Amino acid sequence: MSHEPYPALARKAIEEYLLRGTVLETPEQLPEEFKKTAGVFVSLKKHGQLRGCIGTFLPTKKNLHEEIVRNAIAAATEDPRFPKVHPSELPDITLSVDILSEPEKVNRLSELDPQRYGVIVAKGLRRGLLLPALEGVNTVEEQLRITKIKAGIDPNDTDVEIFRFTVERHK
Repeated sequence: MSHEPYPALARKAIEEYLLRGTVLETPEQLPEEFKKTAGVFVSLKKHGQLRGCIGTFLPTKKNLHEEIVRNAIAAATEDPRFPKVHPSELPDITLSVDILSEPEKVNRLSELDPQRYGVIVAKGLRRGLLLPALEGVNTVEEQLRITKIKAGIDPNDTDVEIFRFTVERHK
């Protein structure tokens, strides 16, 4: 069990939803660290393998508490790559919560570093996002290729907008 407040909240939100069918309410006396707003990604792993990951690159809720609760439930139940998490899986699932910085436009590829920065690639209405420091993603080219594919953009298309962001990763 994590002693970090963000993953602990994400786990509690998933358990509450899967076991009782209820969405965790935001307490009236919200701890200070949950009052800010930011984009948040919640990642679930089971035996070291990705089991769900959903997030927002900009804040969509009034505070981090609501953003984490919403994205944790979505990661467990709405990631189209995986079946919904079954309550029996909960003991085998580890969570991480990434708090994203405000995205900033990138003008040169030299401003990117896949270990330090996540990327957002945009073209028209298509958008793809890849978190930083992912296993097996070692070059800027790889990072951009994967992100374009996620966005449904031709991986060879160079006419795209690129944004970078940093994350605070909490496990």
